[in-house]
Amino acid sequence: MGAQRLVQGQRAELLQALCYGGSAEGLESVIDLLLAWEVLLSEDHQSLRTPSQPLYSSARALLDLACIQGESTCASLLAALNQVLPETQRAGLCFGDCRVPPQGTGPVPTSAAQALRRDRPLLVRKLRGGVAAALKALLASGSFTVYDCDEVQLLLYTPSQQARRLLDLVQSKGESTAEVLLQHIQQTESNPTSPVNEEIPTECLLYQKKLRSSLSAQSHFLSTYGGTGSLSLDDIYTEVLLEVAKGSSEAQQQPLGLEDILGLVGTMNEEADLVLVSGEAGSGKSTLLQRLHLLWARGAALHDFLFLFPFSCRRLNSEERELSLKDLLFLHCCWPDQDQDLLFQYILDHPHKVIFTFDGMDEFRLGFSDEQRHCSPNLPAPVSILLFNLLQGSLMKGVRKVATSRPEAITPSLRGYLRKEVLLKGFSAGGIDCFVRRHHSNPCVAARVLDTLRINSALFGLCHIPVFCWIVSQCSRELLGCSSRGPRTITDVYLMVLQHFLQHHSPPEQRSPGSGWWQGNVGTAMRLGQLALGGLDSPCYVFSVVDLQRCMVTEEDLRAGFLIQTKDLSSPDGKHYEFLHVTMQCFFAALYIVFNNDIDRSTIPNLFCPPHRKGSVLSRSCLGPCLPTHCHLEGISEGADRLNLQITATFVSGLLSQRHRHLLHQVCPAPALDSKCRQVVKALSWGMRRHFRSIPRPVRGEKKSMHAMPEFVWLIKCIYEMQDSDIAKGAVARLEVEHLKLTYCSIGPVECTALAYVLQHLRGRVGLQLDYNSVGDVGVEQLLPCLDICHALYLRNNNISDEGIRKLIEKGIQCENFQKIALFNNNLTDACTQYFAHLLKKRHNFLSLRLGNNYITAVGAEQLADGLRSNKSLQFLGLWGNKVRDRGAEALAEALKGSPRLTWLSLVDNGIGNSGARALAELIESSKTLEELWLSKNCITREGVEYLLCALEKNTSVQSIWLRGNKLSPEEVEEVSRRESRLTF
Repeated sequence: MGAQRLVQGQRAELLQALCYGGSAEGLESVIDLLLAWEVLLSEDHQSLRTPSQPLYSSARALLDLACIQGESTCASLLAALNQVLPETQRAGLCFGDCRVPPQGTGPVPTSAAQALRRDRPLLVRKLRGGVAAALKALLASGSFTVYDCDEVQLLLYTPSQQARRLLDLVQSKGESTAEVLLQHIQQTESNPTSPVNEEIPTECLLYQKKLRSSLSAQSHFLSTYGGTGSLSLDDIYTEVLLEVAKGSSEAQQQPLGLEDILGLVGTMNEEADLVLVSGEAGSGKSTLLQRLHLLWARGAALHDFLFLFPFSCRRLNSEERELSLKDLLFLHCCWPDQDQDLLFQYILDHPHKVIFTFDGMDEFRLGFSDEQRHCSPNLPAPVSILLFNLLQGSLMKGVRKVATSRPEAITPSLRGYLRKEVLLKGFSAGGIDCFVRRHHSNPCVAARVLDTLRINSALFGLCHIPVFCWIVSQCSRELLGCSSRGPRTITDVYLMVLQHFLQHHSPPEQRSPGSGWWQGNVGTAMRLGQLALGGLDSPCYVFSVVDLQRCMVTEEDLRAGFLIQTKDLSSPDGKHYEFLHVTMQCFFAALYIVFNNDIDRSTIPNLFCPPHRKGSVLSRSCLGPCLPTHCHLEGISEGADRLNLQITATFVSGLLSQRHRHLLHQVCPAPALDSKCRQVVKALSWGMRRHFRSIPRPVRGEKKSMHAMPEFVWLIKCIYEMQDSDIAKGAVARLEVEHLKLTYCSIGPVECTALAYVLQHLRGRVGLQLDYNSVGDVGVEQLLPCLDICHALYLRNNNISDEGIRKLIEKGIQCENFQKIALFNNNLTDACTQYFAHLLKKRHNFLSLRLGNNYITAVGAEQLADGLRSNKSLQFLGLWGNKVRDRGAEALAEALKGSPRLTWLSLVDNGIGNSGARALAELIESSKTLEELWLSKNCITREGVEYLLCALEKNTSVQSIWLRGNKLSPEEVEEVSRRESRLTF
């Protein structure tokens, strides 16, 4: 197919690739190449780079121009795209036979201006880190004016765009200016060490010292979960699991550390500045950011950055003044003692030495919008406009920004400006152990708490989330003194912390045993609950004294400790307060809904399925004039609001459980509780039916499957909180699917506990797909109760280790229905293969074992072979991306010779050479069932291929052997392909 037809036929796909991530870098790099190859003229270039023209319009204009100019221009365009686009974006595109013009074949440049044009792509790469130095040389030679320098260094340009603007301006000024620039570049290359480190002004160093001192003081003690001031961050901080989000250009090979958040690993868009750290409520996002602040303040990390400015989105919510960028930095972070203008100018001139952090983007009350541009650092604007333009790069381009948020609250438009996303996965099993031991100075108490957690697997799963682990550690006395049943649900844990705070607040002589602690504190809970629900409905997370007075919150209520005074919130209105944690605010809102006998009947239905919002979801039904008036704002972001209302609904479900009726009866009459419980059950049942109705009819010959959305997981969690097996049975009674897909649904151990509780009541067997979540070893243990109904379990990319596999296999051996497992991209080593060998020996109906991209070597392959010799049922074996090498391949081939059902075997990218190929050829000769053998990306040469060719002469059942990426020359590939069509390269 001709190049012009390829461009026209793939127009939509090419547009998407050119504008990927909202960055113009791909488009401009293609234009650079077309200019260098003299495919585009200067006039064409000018028409394509209109500053006010949207990115997609420029990309469309380029495609139109190529098609107008004909076949040769389209061929060059495809060649440029093939060179510029990364592999992930080239996938699915066809470039035909379009090749990059060989270097040096064109005419030799006769002038400096021609050299700038021919070498443009290379010069952009050379200049983007040294535009300031080049401008200084041009200014000194008289070729440039100060106005020219300002035009090149506009803050909205990326370093690459500044380099391109510099080249364009130089070419427009003629040959002498081009010669000055080329001479400067040559001097820089011949003496790269000549530029000495720029001297930092004394005023900047003094301000850095003050900023470090301020941040160190703010970050020294744990500020989240109440920030009592008694827990040093050094003593309590425990590493959480960090993972690069899907879509990055490289796979994560090892755990990420704190400094990797700002490192190169996982970068998706090099031209963007914003790094997003996302995690569920309570996963430790604020604490992680606080730790980063403390390490920078001490000079222990982030040494390349001179200044770090921290922002709280809760605090920014309360800022009603219009501010300039300078005001925002100095008023909200650290006030300079002197020379504000000099400091601010230094920050503007050196953005690469500055970090901004934004904690709690999901709590910012206005949704992200990139419609209102604001590029001036000196002109005042509403805080929301400043924030959005900082995040997307119109303001302070080059400053590295780190923001934390719950993932669901980040809009697609904001995701387009991400440099990368890092997922915060909570604690590992070892992290839980470490945190508890750090929290308790008495080793005996720590050991008893950990023993209690290990006995109560559901509670241990909850502790995977740092805020729950803190609650359990904080309430160790109540935990160790509770009944054998112990806390199992999130609601149980929060009732335990409620008891802890209220009892510790009361004088010792007034502390009642049993459930008596609750009777004297109902008023406190109701007043705080009214305040909490009003805040969630608005949304509002910081409350003034007036708000507290409106809900009649007393000094005695404040002393209970659930509300804490907000630190560093300068406001003419006086003191401000917030709940210990947003989940605590949700819990008190749930208490108010359940305990308020006068609440409107529509409140609970609206909570579980809110109507289209007109100002607020619940205010019409239950709060009315009690809401904080300053929180009623137009343009409210509904993302975080919806998430918090879901958390509240989860607590309402838990409070209405029969487990807690002894508490509720002290406040609410039984008929009212029964009515509310029926409302919750009805709402959950309706929500589940809605999901089931969305299941499409299966394609003929395929299994009936359902791809569950995150809301489905939330409904499952609500059902688990109620701890009623009849409700769980009823919820899945109508679910008739053979495959349940829950990929990318933020499934952690807490969700695994709830899923197992509900799914074990399914009537039929199901394949459960949990790929790309955060299951881990703790979550695997929580899934075991539902393994009986799983005929297949898919756990790709879930940070599972050998210990998790040990527990899984112990249970799996007992489950006759369990026949398939997939564990690509985990942390499995040779230690796990003994468990799989045991499974294969014991279970003679097991069909599929896929262990790709782990850390299994020849030792593990030999252990696995021991189980394969005894197994007669296995059909699919996948070990792609391990390192079994020849020895392992020989052991596997020998063990599989007797397999009567093996149809598919993958040993891609395992370092297998000719010796292994010979052993696999013998397997091919003996097998009557094998259809596909995957051996791509190994070390097989022509000799090894000959073994395979001889084996294929004796075997007609094999349909294909994949050999792409081995050690064969193009001529050898062409020859053997002619001899045997079943060899696929």
